[in-house]
Amino acid sequence: MAGVGLAFEYDPTASERCCAFFIGGKAQSESSGPRGMSPWTVMMGMILILTPLICWLFTLNVKHTRTPLGRIGQMIHDQRYYLHALGYLVIIKWKSITDDLNEPIKVVTGHWTELVHSIEGDAVLHVQNAFAHPALTAFLNFHYLFIYLFLIYVTTVFYAYVGERDLTDKVTLNYLLIYALAVPYYLFLNVEVTSSWIPGMEALLYHDSMYSTFYASHDPLDNAVPSLHIAIPFGIILLNVLHVRQQGLRIRDWEHRRYHYFVVGNTVVFAFTILYLGIHWMADIPLGMLIGGTGALFIHYLQPRLRNDHGGWFRGVSRAKVTRHVMVEGSIALLLAALLAGATAHQVDTADDRVDYRLGPGDTVHDIVQRFDVGEQVEVSIVNLNADSPVHIALRIAEEAEPAFEAGYVNWATIEASGSVITVQPGARVDLIVDQPKVWWLVLMHVDDDAESSMVELQVTNHYGEAPMNQAVLLSLPSLWMTGFVLHRIARNRLNGLHWLDPTPSHAWEEA
Repeated sequence: MAGVGLAFEYDPTASERCCAFFIGGKAQSESSGPRGMSPWTVMMGMILILTPLICWLFTLNVKHTRTPLGRIGQMIHDQRYYLHALGYLVIIKWKSITDDLNEPIKVVTGHWTELVHSIEGDAVLHVQNAFAHPALTAFLNFHYLFIYLFLIYVTTVFYAYVGERDLTDKVTLNYLLIYALAVPYYLFLNVEVTSSWIPGMEALLYHDSMYSTFYASHDPLDNAVPSLHIAIPFGIILLNVLHVRQQGLRIRDWEHRRYHYFVVGNTVVFAFTILYLGIHWMADIPLGMLIGGTGALFIHYLQPRLRNDHGGWFRGVSRAKVTRHVMVEGSIALLLAALLAGATAHQVDTADDRVDYRLGPGDTVHDIVQRFDVGEQVEVSIVNLNADSPVHIALRIAEEAEPAFEAGYVNWATIEASGSVITVQPGARVDLIVDQPKVWWLVLMHVDDDAESSMVELQVTNHYGEAPMNQAVLLSLPSLWMTGFVLHRIARNRLNGLHWLDPTPSHAWEEA
């Protein structure tokens, strides 16, 4: 029967003998949980229903920009908006592949949470404690997922509906390419979420029965830097500003400024939300803006050529230009790749001293063992690095743990009542072999309320087999090249006496 094998041992200096036992796990097929549809399905359904209302609402002051219902199909065909839908499918697949790589390579790439915390300290904990309230938590949990999906999907539809062809192109590419830009940082520069590292910081987003299984299957909990909840809406904001600038206008004179202000307002709310809910660090906000800005500039420079506004895709392309692009942008990409390789090498060298989780008295955190195929298994190793306080470990299928999650908090008594719990003494280690496939597992770790230590450090390592580093590098190359392209383009504009934001293709400069 598929299940979980466990073995634990004390530190070699201890006198107790090692022992081992087996805990069986009942087979369970993948589903959306006891509540039925997943939060993503519910919220996307709401968004689809609300889309016509939103488009109507934000065009009350500019009714002349609306596309008549009878012309929508022709508009989609004429402007080739079916390609935009294909772009969304591409990024969904790209994200799936990236997420599948994230956990298996982490045994090599490690994480940089300690460095970020050494700079920021517990500032985000003070934010959470100052504003903590169940009603606010419920609202921000909803806002975090619903408005994020809303901005990704509805922004494209809205700009298509009001005839903003260029912005429709750009905001679609915004989601596709900004995620692509973030890939190497997620894979090679992991940072754990704040609620996994700061004692007393509650995982208000993840420890909620309504969302817990959904986030377990979509969020590895170590992609804190940069924040796409900042990067993607900031990219939309910057694309709006650049678009209006090209038209010789100011935002306050633009027909669609109301929707722009709507995006700006929700981005500000996101900045507070990601800190309050126990997800991101303060550094994620400017770094998210940096990623969003880089992506927006790349799209701003690229879109005129894609739309043939200055001739065909390859007009003006020559061997000399291609060589120059390869040399300059390739050199920048290689430099960035070398930095990532150096960071990874450092993590490998310091792996034995790595701390992955930090808990205070009464804290409960969880690690995710991602779904794997039949015939595979995951080896999980947990070491209690503390010298005084024990840690309790429970392994549960994500859906079965939902009853213990109470709007941001874990009812440990419910976890204990639902199955076996292992106590890992100070300086001890527990090894688990998870071999039940096709489900998401949570490794829940809890410290007693009356623990002697104010902070308990744990080392948690998940071995999925051979780390697919080559695939991770290949998925990261587009990001490194795009960064090189943007830097090269800014320099070329300046050298040719143009404003650094001018998106005109270079062959148009020469012809002029």
